Amino acid sequence: MFDLTEDDLRGRAVLDCPAGACSFTAVARAHGVNAIAADIAYDHSVDELERKGREDIEHTMEAVQRAAERYRWEIFRDVDHLRQARMEALAACVADMRQHPSRYVPVVLPDLPFSDARFDMTLSAHFLFMYSDRLDEAFHRATLAELMRVTRHQVRIFPTVDLHGRRYEHMDALLAWARTQGWEAREVRVPYEFQRNAHTMLVLNKVGLSC
Repeated sequence: MFDLTEDDLRGRAVLDCPAGACSFTAVARAHGVNAIAADIAYDHSVDELERKGREDIEHTMEAVQRAAERYRWEIFRDVDHLRQARMEALAACVADMRQHPSRYVPVVLPDLPFSDARFDMTLSAHFLFMYSDRLDEAFHRATLAELMRVTRHQVRIFPTVDLHGRRYEHMDALLAWARTQGWEAREVRVPYEFQRNAHTMLVLNKVGLSC
């Protein structure tokens, strides 16, 4: 979904935020990436996170089943295949959290407890823009500013649509605002689409720098 290869990430410091019960940090670390996950959920114990993660997966599967026409069933064959993938990701996340708790940092956006330019790249999936009915434009700007503060080179955010597959209504204004902050800002098509129309990401670069 971020149109990245292992070579793009290996040897880099990468922040996944918000990361949720995702296996990215565990898998990336195994491939030589200095990955850190950050999420509000990490205030919970690992046992509680695992229990809640299982409940969330089941609730999500019910919602996906009810709205199956909103998804492209190519990456995942059906809801059962999707459930299996989510459960495997949760299991990998929980196992890594038990072994390496320092990799999982509790945060409450838009504030992050990291130093300026701590990471080479930041990845953010399925949060900003998706919940634009609950998160206002000021929150989006504050969060982008904070993600850029802790990032040396580039931030990638996927997708640029809401839960109904509609492009974020303030995207053009947000792109214009980002450029006034001295960042390069653009929407980029990616070779991944599960939710219909969710096939673009926002890419922000520090001017003169790229990954």
